[in-house]
Amino acid sequence: MTTSPQRPLLAAIFISPSEPRLRAGWRLLIQTILLIPFSIVAGLIIFFLPTDLTSSPTSYPLIVGELAELFAFAGSIYIVRRFLDKRSVGSLGFKIDKHAALDILAGIIITFMMMGSIFVVMQALGWVTFESFAWNTDSVQTVISQALVFFFLFIIVGFNEELLFRGYQLQTITSGLNLFWGLVISSIVFGGLHLGNPNATWVSAAGIFFAGLFLAFGYICTKQLWLSIGLHIGWNFFEGVVFGFPVSGLTIYPLIHINVSGPKVWTGGAFGPEAGLIILPALALGVALIYFYARSRMDL
Repeated sequence: MTTSPQRPLLAAIFISPSEPRLRAGWRLLIQTILLIPFSIVAGLIIFFLPTDLTSSPTSYPLIVGELAELFAFAGSIYIVRRFLDKRSVGSLGFKIDKHAALDILAGIIITFMMMGSIFVVMQALGWVTFESFAWNTDSVQTVISQALVFFFLFIIVGFNEELLFRGYQLQTITSGLNLFWGLVISSIVFGGLHLGNPNATWVSAAGIFFAGLFLAFGYICTKQLWLSIGLHIGWNFFEGVVFGFPVSGLTIYPLIHINVSGPKVWTGGAFGPEAGLIILPALALGVALIYFYARSRMDL
């Protein structure tokens, strides 16, 4: 009977037992630390941008902020993924194939059905009252431009957050522990970081936690991030722009103006549906639709 040689203490602490690279926890910590200098550089770039671009009352400052976040997320992940993980960023789930565009489109359609079902149910229960369309008060040009700007904004948001949470965090934690803990920890971080949003509570953080699990299901089913990105884009766009709800506490330019008056425990109140029980059946519908769409590619 032979026994494996005992590893030196420092190697056991810092080096992965399966291959010559840092353990997952250290790699994740370094990526998080690297966000600081990348964010500082992005902040300096924003500081020197024209004032009318960064202080405009429109949605453009949000786009500038998201582009800065993209720089910080992508830059820090690239360095750690390339030199410490010894993997490519593309291997996180950015394979360009026949499924990529279809996955994004499917994610957008699925979330339209989810947010549409929330709107229909809440309206049927008398919790949502329609007030007016955006074009009743704004010009058609303004309505179209704002809808397109926010759609572009949510493309960046979807890419950023899926790259970090379902991309680097979920997959790195899973490689060090297992999928269960990867899902739980990355979704807890996802929910916790939304506590800084307006009208956020621990209840809303719990709702975002479940939303994180839902978004991760798209990755689990396809082993790519495109479906999750599409789900994220559609979730924000249809929730805020099309159906007029707050998006995680943020007021977005809506195409329809509504008044939400139902019980906050169900509707989510000023934070939006993510903070209400109404999100749970919508998530169940979304999971079923993802399964139906991706079942031929699943390896569960």
